[in-house]
This record gives sequence, C-alpha cells and structure tokens, in this order.
Amino acid sequence: MAGKIKKGALVHVVREKLADSVESLASDTRFPSYIFDSKGEILDLNEEYALVKFYVPTPSVWLRIDQLDLAE
Repeated sequence: MAGKIKKGALVHVVREKLADSVESLASDTRFPSYIFDSKGEILDLNEEYALVKFYVPTPSVWLRIDQLDLAE
C-alpha cells in the first residue's frame, strides 16, 4: 500500500488500524466521523507518515501510511 500512496492521492482512514494504534493512545479516542466517512488528500509524505487534509474546517493531520487506504 505504501508504494501506491503519493502526494495528491485521495485516501480514507482505516478505523481498525487507527483505533489500536500508539497515536490513539496519545490523544482523544473519540475520533471525528469525517476522517472515516470522507476522503482526505495527501499533502506531504515522509518515510512512515502522511499529512492528510480533509475538506472540513480543521487542521491537516499526520497519520501513519499503514492507517490509510486509497479512496475509490
């Protein structure tokens, strides 16, 4: 999957992978529904993380690439 995700790609967050992650333990586990129900756009990438912009009035968020799935 990581090889397919690139800047500009549209993605969905995989609920099961985010819910059991280290990142979820470091923040409020009541994630907003829009991150699972809508598409986000990859703005930037590094080795493990992608900066995702959702089209709602909120800041972009860094998520692990393995927590993302390409949107159809």
